[in-house]
Amino acid sequence: MDAVLTAGGIPQPGELLYPYTQGKPKAMLDIGGKPMIQWVLDALGAAKRVENVVLIGLADEIGVTCNKPLVFIPNRISMIENILGGIHKVMEINPLATQVLLVSSDIPAITAEMVDWEVETALKPVVDICYTVAPRLVIEGRYPTSRRTFVRLKDVEVCGGDLNVVRTSVASTNMDIWKKLIESRKNPLKQAAILGLDTLLLVLLRRITLDQAISKVTSRLHLTGRAILTPYAEMAMDVDKPHQLEMMRADMASRVIH
Repeated sequence: MDAVLTAGGIPQPGELLYPYTQGKPKAMLDIGGKPMIQWVLDALGAAKRVENVVLIGLADEIGVTCNKPLVFIPNRISMIENILGGIHKVMEINPLATQVLLVSSDIPAITAEMVDWEVETALKPVVDICYTVAPRLVIEGRYPTSRRTFVRLKDVEVCGGDLNVVRTSVASTNMDIWKKLIESRKNPLKQAAILGLDTLLLVLLRRITLDQAISKVTSRLHLTGRAILTPYAEMAMDVDKPHQLEMMRADMASRVIH
């Protein structure tokens, strides 16, 4: 399976990570002696299930590398355009591609084993969207100081992961809704509202299970989908705030030492 790696974010003045990036891409933040994105590329490069990597938002002269064929494409205006551009590039490289692994550049702790687990799990069975979520117990067991935001459903508390698998055909489906969902990706309640007030109400009342929530979402999008409950906190441990950056620096430094 080919991977689309998004790395177009540049924190602006007033944003929490700007003092660390100073106008440079967030993906290039130093963690454990190398750019944050390089950790992700190393994991993808070592994964048995990954064939090609399409990197969006950085130029090839930036100096990052991968053990798998690496294609660079420029940043687009929005996250949704980046993802769609990446899927189209995958289909250009491999016209027979039916699924794509979507990966964020700010999850430096992932490993090749985790990437392969995600791909293999997404193949059983194949649906339009495999949305990865991490239970609160998994996240806080691995990263007790992460202060992630969780959604409390009837059966579980979860936060969204940053490794997901989609069919290439979704690139041309319900574009207006996709744009709204991507723009509100850090706000699960806002996403629920976009997909319908009944879903939002059920979430607020904690009267809906994870599977029921996914079913409602995918039916509104006229797609098939399922949630993947990951046992790996690293898939959902993205770097959005200074304390998370320092936490990951400490975590990855210990990996380098060992």
